[in-house]
Amino acid sequence: MSPIVPVILAGGTGSRLWPLSRELFPKQFHALLGDESLLQSTLRRAARATDLPPVIVCNEEHRFMVAEQCRAIGSGWQRIILEPEGRNTAPAIALAAREVCRVHGDGIMLVLPSDHLVADVEAFVAAVGCAAAAAADGDLVTFGVQPTAAETGYGYIRADAAGEAAGKAAGKAAGARDGALPVRRFVEKPDAATAARYLAAGDYFWNSGMFVFGAKAYLSELERLQPDIRASVDAAFDAGIPDLDFFRPGPEFLGSPGVSVDYAVMEKTERARVVPVAFGWSDVGSWSAIRDASPLDPAGNHFVGDVLAVDTRDSYVLAQNRLVAAIGLRNLIVVETADAVLVADKDRVQEVKQLVEQLKHGARSEYLNHTEVFRPWGSYEGVDVGARYQVKRIKVKPGEKLSLQMHHHRSEHWIVVKGTAEVTRGEDVFTLTENESTYIPLGVTHRLANPGKLPLELIEVQVGGYLGEDDIVRFEDQYGR
Repeated sequence: MSPIVPVILAGGTGSRLWPLSRELFPKQFHALLGDESLLQSTLRRAARATDLPPVIVCNEEHRFMVAEQCRAIGSGWQRIILEPEGRNTAPAIALAAREVCRVHGDGIMLVLPSDHLVADVEAFVAAVGCAAAAAADGDLVTFGVQPTAAETGYGYIRADAAGEAAGKAAGKAAGARDGALPVRRFVEKPDAATAARYLAAGDYFWNSGMFVFGAKAYLSELERLQPDIRASVDAAFDAGIPDLDFFRPGPEFLGSPGVSVDYAVMEKTERARVVPVAFGWSDVGSWSAIRDASPLDPAGNHFVGDVLAVDTRDSYVLAQNRLVAAIGLRNLIVVETADAVLVADKDRVQEVKQLVEQLKHGARSEYLNHTEVFRPWGSYEGVDVGARYQVKRIKVKPGEKLSLQMHHHRSEHWIVVKGTAEVTRGEDVFTLTENESTYIPLGVTHRLANPGKLPLELIEVQVGGYLGEDDIVRFEDQYGR
């Protein structure tokens, strides 16, 4: 059988988990259910199913977070492919398929979203083996989760039970192949009454969004069913260039239609099969899903952070920055971050996405960033802002440095509060330690670096007529920005 190559889809914004998930720091990079992020859990789960390193597809803005989180758990990668702009899952998987063919000639792709939860990893590994056996015969396989409730937030897959019976009678030649059932149809998210009928029918499964199929088989079906996607991806891949640890497809990728793999291929192909699974899956797509996956106290609550509660039941409260006190809550979600607080009925958390759209339309920053903004060299956090000034807390990781840059509209004052800073200011290069400071005049070339083995923290005071992040002229940058 061809080698199994993990393909991790690490794009997406996770807007339904706002205010914790933001566009530039989405849910897959957060440790929502344990000590590791959802991306890291996915990488470990994939490593249990195959020894080969993954192909990772992610957004341009997230590339350094992906690489850092891989390194933090000792996970390598075959390639990290950067989408210049999201085009949904069908084109993203096609890029990965081209990469798998480049290295392996062909291979069976284990396609996993980076932001899902699987509780029973042993059952997951067994299901991958079942799906891979069917994929080796040319099938395009997905995992259908045994429904436990009439869930309206998931799409459904209806399996062909008649095909299963025929397969058993004919030695699995015509129907099921080692547990992979023919797919009768894919169904969009239903209303409550329809979901209840699906649950009672017994042959409907939640659509997990995870797939197993041969790279060449997928590309072949894509060319037959969606030739525009195949042509754009091929041109973009052939024109792509390496960049540090990453691979940048050519601009031809932007010409691809934005279509999901379900709609582009799986709903149309005659080779679709589904492996029914019950391995504790969740797409962690809402705050109610986070609560359901968390350990609950006798009153049905889960609290994270500094929370005090009186007469509170069936609720989830997350406090990141301050004490949150709750009295008499019932069936509520409360999420506190440094710049926003969400309070929602647990049964209406799918509507959080509507709030995020309002933030976007209002040109507010809370949908995009946290107060702490992460960069490949570390992070910066807004502390105070006023007329013609702002104060930031800057953290630089050991051995890292910012770009050599200058500003047209602001000067800067730097005060070191922890660690050692190497400062380039014009032609001068010098070192600052704790409680020492320097001044960077407007228009002067400068750079900040951490030459030590401990994190560097400093306070930066910016003064000027314009303080936007786009007032940066870069001369040298080891991160290729």
